[in-house]
Amino acid sequence: MTDDNSPQNRKKLSLARSPRRTIDDDEKPRVRSGARARAVAQNQLRTGEAKATPAKPRRPMPAGTDAPAAREPRRTLSDRLDRTDRSDRSHASRKADESRQRPSSRLTETFRIFAPCPQGLEEVLCEEMQALGFEHVEKGRAGCAFETNWTGILRANLYSRLATRILVQVAHGLVLKEDDIYELAYDAPWERWFGAEHSLRVDTSAIQSPMKSLMFCNLKAKDGICDRLRDREGERPSIDTVRPDARVHLFLTRDSGTLYLDTSGESLFKRGWRLDKGEAPLRENLAAGILALSGWDPSMPLLDPFCGSGTILIEAAWIAQGVPPGISRPFGFERLRNADARQWSALKEDALSRIAPELETPLYGCDLNPHALEAAHENMQRANLAPDSIQFARANALDLQPPTDSGWLVTNPPYGERLDQQDDSFWRDWSACLKQQFAGWQVHVISSDLELPRKLRLKARRRTPLYNGALDCRLFSFEMVADSYRKP
Repeated sequence: MTDDNSPQNRKKLSLARSPRRTIDDDEKPRVRSGARARAVAQNQLRTGEAKATPAKPRRPMPAGTDAPAAREPRRTLSDRLDRTDRSDRSHASRKADESRQRPSSRLTETFRIFAPCPQGLEEVLCEEMQALGFEHVEKGRAGCAFETNWTGILRANLYSRLATRILVQVAHGLVLKEDDIYELAYDAPWERWFGAEHSLRVDTSAIQSPMKSLMFCNLKAKDGICDRLRDREGERPSIDTVRPDARVHLFLTRDSGTLYLDTSGESLFKRGWRLDKGEAPLRENLAAGILALSGWDPSMPLLDPFCGSGTILIEAAWIAQGVPPGISRPFGFERLRNADARQWSALKEDALSRIAPELETPLYGCDLNPHALEAAHENMQRANLAPDSIQFARANALDLQPPTDSGWLVTNPPYGERLDQQDDSFWRDWSACLKQQFAGWQVHVISSDLELPRKLRLKARRRTPLYNGALDCRLFSFEMVADSYRKP
């Protein structure tokens, strides 16, 4: 008798396996998804064993329906994976190409602009921008703000004699800590203007900002810009502090931050003609500003008895002849994305057609330093002025005779360290020359010596605060009236 519990007679419990399904069955084939499926597919792609996905049977079309147009055959799994892989690899380059090739809407878009200038020229800068046709011009600290489209930005760079830069506002927001600067920079659409193929420079300035380190704030802004471009285009732009393709300016106040795109590149006072300088030269836009503040009529004679390298007189020649100050120099906007070279060329051609063929205004300059006069002649040649446009002569200002009966005398005489301890006698002698010889002339003198009118023994009709670099100066205006001064 056998034991029912013996190993031979024990029943084995097991689950019945369902029959293996095939593609020929009525049911749909099992489709795997997820990370494992992708890994298997990629492995098949590498080994060349990927198989085409079976086509889904089409439903019969109702009677009387037109047959659809022939479609492109479905891509196999390997084709789709290969296409996705190529797309991922070329993502950064495609984004850059799309940004460059996309039609620009800047011609109709209105931008908020800030144009900085030397302190003291804000009023005349506003007048200049209004004369150029810009709207909503507002006077600001060391500059002015206005609104214009992209064409207006190009025109402002080309025609402004007083602005230092033309800055496009890209982002503005609340900034209470350094991390806010990063967020503000990261959220701004920098890819519209430049990308990883460009080099970048960031500068930071502040007024009453609570931030402890402007250098750290500058680093935060730079990181925000670079991280955004890396996330969107796959690479970060390189940093170039000498000659970058794109410049960004961060301006901080007590509780806010503003990011600007610099469209000018090099400062606008660099016209491209002044390579030789005197001992204490004026910047070109400050010289143009002094002429504007003096009320000089471009048709009237102009004399600079301390002309140095000729900055004031060459600026006056360009004003009288109608030469745009940016006609002979490069600009930063030319290296940005979607730069329209044809539009820029058309603007310059139009500006060139408006330049007077000859300079008819009498311009005179003299100086005791022969090297300064040589530099003035070379600067005038680089400015494409005719050799007789400005009459330079070596002469002593204390013995000068007026070239005409009336006109404007605008000058930047030696002051401070350029004069010895006997400067009081120098001013007294020059004042005697002005009183005796220049009756009927308008005299305008820029100086850091705030006691200059007392030393000249003349009463200034107007004192305009100006900054020549870091020097706190005044533009003193005198009116020399005939028979109003006693001869010694």
